[in-house]
Amino acid sequence: MPISRSDLFHHLDTLDIAHATTEHPPIFTVDEGREIKTRMPGGHTKNLFLKDKKGRLALVSALGETQIAVNQLHRLVDCQRFSFGREELLYETLGVRPGSVTLFSILNDQDIQVRMILDAALFEHEIVNFHPLENTATTAIASRDLIPFVRSTGRDPVIIDFDRMICVDRSA
Repeated sequence: MPISRSDLFHHLDTLDIAHATTEHPPIFTVDEGREIKTRMPGGHTKNLFLKDKKGRLALVSALGETQIAVNQLHRLVDCQRFSFGREELLYETLGVRPGSVTLFSILNDQDIQVRMILDAALFEHEIVNFHPLENTATTAIASRDLIPFVRSTGRDPVIIDFDRMICVDRSA
């Protein structure tokens, strides 16, 4: 059973990660959320659930405006060519549906099947915003808390500079 929003907030509290959540109508795409996001400070994100030809999984969390060359990303993370993961696989591994994919959903990946890839540009913002496992709200956290959060799930993030298409840090 996927964790709830309150479970997520408890986890953040346990890690001493400050968070603030804003309720809003459902947002399914970056474009749909533009007006709502103008009222929320910080970097706003998009999240891609990817699968390679060998079945390896990755979650990319990036700024909404970042251009992600999915057809080239696999070379930086030692995988086969990526495609988008199926909705059923997304729910099985991350416990969310399309439109609600978020960095926070890796809490549901207890088997640590999903590699976490972070956009280096996220760290240029003091605050970054993600859906709290559902697309009817946005939760803000400090960018300095991204790595501690990811590590709390038993994995180290891979940090990619998507503008230059280079791996900035594999262990962060």
